[in-house]
Amino acid sequence: MLSRRTRPLAQQARRGRTRIRSRLCRWLTAAVVAGSFLAAGSASAQQIPADEPAFTAFVAARIQAAVRNAPVAIKGPLTLSIGSLQANLDRIYAFCKANTSGCAKEIETYVGGVVAMTGNVKDLPTKAALRMVVRSTDYMRQALRELESAGTIPTRPLAEGLVIVPVLDSPRTVKIFNDKHRAALGLTTDQVFDIATANVRNSLKPLMSVAKPAVPGQFRTLKGDYYATSRLALIDGWAPLAQAQGGVLIVAAPTPDLVLYSGEDSSAALDALRTLARNIAARAPKPLSGALLRWTPKGWESVR
Repeated sequence: MLSRRTRPLAQQARRGRTRIRSRLCRWLTAAVVAGSFLAAGSASAQQIPADEPAFTAFVAARIQAAVRNAPVAIKGPLTLSIGSLQANLDRIYAFCKANTSGCAKEIETYVGGVVAMTGNVKDLPTKAALRMVVRSTDYMRQALRELESAGTIPTRPLAEGLVIVPVLDSPRTVKIFNDKHRAALGLTTDQVFDIATANVRNSLKPLMSVAKPAVPGQFRTLKGDYYATSRLALIDGWAPLAQAQGGVLIVAAPTPDLVLYSGEDSSAALDALRTLARNIAARAPKPLSGALLRWTPKGWESVR
């Protein structure tokens, strides 16, 4: 029999065990609920159809949910119409067959590209919205192939494998500028690029306020801003940095929002920067280029 002194201690112990069991039950319940959500998410990812017609319908539904102001219709297996545009799903279907684990992410990336290309059909273009971005020539060929009838897209060469592309910037999205927009604004192609360049220049801080000179044996970066690589089109703006680095400025743009730069052009430094740029581009969901460029007052030159 328990004494008067030990009885309350035993009751406290029982109450403590009861509280522990209660907490344990709550933790187990939470774990089961979390597990069910994870299982549901996994099942959802696995529900992407494998056959062409069903896959086409699945992607069409995803695009329609994102592009609310343009009708999406199925024209045939792996072929959609999005308003007046035609979208071909051959490439993304081939990717999903070869890489099922990355399929869902790749579809979302593709849908984002469609949104950027089409934008809001009710939005009228304005001169104030004009900007320019740097893209690879391969990217532009693929974009035009996947979204036919987008109209002629004006581009200008920046360096080997890279072009300058005008875009329309809005709070919701950035969409590629085409000749239909140019006609609506009543501009020549030269005027489009002049305005887009001026708008980017005015929207960015001066280069030397955000870029420190790179000392030998060191790489530096400009990153985070959507228009980080657009600075490459502002050739004269890089002159102070090149001068601060003894006249040597080597850059790489492995992704659209990242510029790597160096003030050294020895073989070892070039090899190291090229390797870094290519590794970053290879891992990036939206790579730009693994090439190296040398600044000159007249423009960028490819570094072999």
